[in-house]
Amino acid sequence: MKKSIVKRWAYTVFASTVFVIVVIGVLMGLFIKNQYYDAVRMTLNSRATSLVMSYFNSQTTVSDELFNKMAKNFVDNFSDKNVMEVWVIDKNGHVVVSSTGFSVKGESYPDYNYAKADENGKGEWIGRMKNNEKVMALTYILPENSQGVNGAIRYIISLQDIDRQIYTIWILIGFLLILVICFVITSGAFFINSIINPVRKINETASKIATGDFNVSIEKHKYDDEIGQLCDTINNMAHEIGETERMKNDFISTVSHELRTPLTAIKGWGETIKLAQNDEELVNKGLDVIVNETERLSDLVEELLDFSRMESGKLSLKKSQIDIVKEITEVLEVFESRSNREGIDLNVDIPFKSIVINGDKNRLKQSFVNIIDNSFKYTSKGGYVNVKLRVNNSSVFISIKDNGCGISKHDLPKIRQKFYKANNSARGSGIGLAVTDEIIKLHEGEMIIESEIGVGTTVSIILPRNNK
Repeated sequence: MKKSIVKRWAYTVFASTVFVIVVIGVLMGLFIKNQYYDAVRMTLNSRATSLVMSYFNSQTTVSDELFNKMAKNFVDNFSDKNVMEVWVIDKNGHVVVSSTGFSVKGESYPDYNYAKADENGKGEWIGRMKNNEKVMALTYILPENSQGVNGAIRYIISLQDIDRQIYTIWILIGFLLILVICFVITSGAFFINSIINPVRKINETASKIATGDFNVSIEKHKYDDEIGQLCDTINNMAHEIGETERMKNDFISTVSHELRTPLTAIKGWGETIKLAQNDEELVNKGLDVIVNETERLSDLVEELLDFSRMESGKLSLKKSQIDIVKEITEVLEVFESRSNREGIDLNVDIPFKSIVINGDKNRLKQSFVNIIDNSFKYTSKGGYVNVKLRVNNSSVFISIKDNGCGISKHDLPKIRQKFYKANNSARGSGIGLAVTDEIIKLHEGEMIIESEIGVGTTVSIILPRNNK
């Protein structure tokens, strides 16, 4: 069963937050109740200590009649009748007089027994009287006189009004806690929605991308946060995958054409040679075409194999001490006949007889062929291709410059990408520069491409002289 973010949030964050809030509310309610009850308790204690000690401690008689009279006077003179009720209890535990004047028959006062058992002579009780009124009572045992006889004073305060105040405060606290919980729910819902809605859109978009729809995009997120960055990343990913898919399709189309052209030529000339075996000139011409087209196919297959090795990380070098002047000169000799055939000037500026570096001569030749071949492909008749070589103590600089059609600013950053072709009108698979760039990097070198539409292109290769 799938669990959503909302459920996890409800089970963890929300539930724990509500639990903590409820616990805090209960503790606050209990604290307030205890504070109020402590205030009542302090009031009762202060009364018992001050009034009783000052009034009854000075009496020495043990006469019941005189005690009862003194108790009545004490109650009559009690000034806080509107705040609390007071009883006077005789030595036998019977109520002598009550400040309310009503009968107390049938009332229980367990605090009297608590006081008799207490070493300080005090007993407290919270409970309900016969009329169901909740009270707090404090009984104080009177000091013994010379005859060792004493009675007790009982103070009673109603807790009804106090409890009402406490309940009111509890209701306010509960209301505040509900507001806090509502705030948590609202803010949490807003936060969760700010995540869930974009994630849902991201999921839908990713599903479409998975099915091959690379034109989809996610609406720009209104917050520049991690979710917004993820939306931008998904959009960029879809765009890049779409571009890669387009380039792959172009690549397949191009390679199919590149394969079909020489195969068609080979098949056509093979059939021609078969029918014209006695025409030696025609046979030789056909064989030359077949050999050239076969070499072209072989080069294309090798290029595809190199690309496959590069993608799998298995493109390796067989380095040795090589003469870079010798290797590039051999490449240029191949292009001299092409230069004459296509009417393009090939200008060479290599003022060195020998420069030894550590490298893979076949891979470097392959790189030079790819770059110079591109220069010829995109340069019209009457143009030029200039090759220059320079050195310093640490590096070899090789520059191949042409005045061909050039590359636009839009295409220039992408021409090293696999399958990318800035000009689809020219032959080629679109992976030659990607392989070349990888070969130069494996030599710890750098390839720099500068170009301008209608002006031409300059490719600079920088190779270290002392790399191992």
